[in-house]
Amino acid sequence: MEIEKIFEAILYAVPALITGMIAYYFFKEHTKNEDGRRRFLLHKDIQVNTLPIRLQAYERMALFLERITPSKLLIRVSPTSSDENTYESLLVATIEQEFEHNLSQQIYVSDECWNIIVAAKNATIQLIRKAGLLEKTGTADKLREVILTEMMEKRAPSDAALSFIKNEVGELW
Repeated sequence: MEIEKIFEAILYAVPALITGMIAYYFFKEHTKNEDGRRRFLLHKDIQVNTLPIRLQAYERMALFLERITPSKLLIRVSPTSSDENTYESLLVATIEQEFEHNLSQQIYVSDECWNIIVAAKNATIQLIRKAGLLEKTGTADKLREVILTEMMEKRAPSDAALSFIKNEVGELW
């Protein structure tokens, strides 16, 4: 008799356990789906709010790269004296000042994009310094001439970075 009661209890418990496991599984899946839906909606809202800010950061970095293009930089920054070293320092300081003004934009662009922008800035400074080391430059005007002549022969370092920015912005759409 005792075995029949145990067997009867097991018969009642098995459907209850199966029902409980199914309810647990559905509740777990429902909770997971709701969490995923909330994350998606939150990500969508964040993206709607941050996209204009990110685009503005890319615009500012494109403007920075345009402003440090040697041919445009030389037109915008005139020598204050005929000393080539003073003019070279002025050009480098202008580039550094422009860069520092846009430092906060790095949080809105990708790491790869930021690294390319920094490399373009450094390559532009290096180009100016190399031109200043040449023996044929003795005055600020001669330095300008050497830099412009060199830019006719090859692309500005900022051109590659600008192309990268355009591609990255294109991927945002």
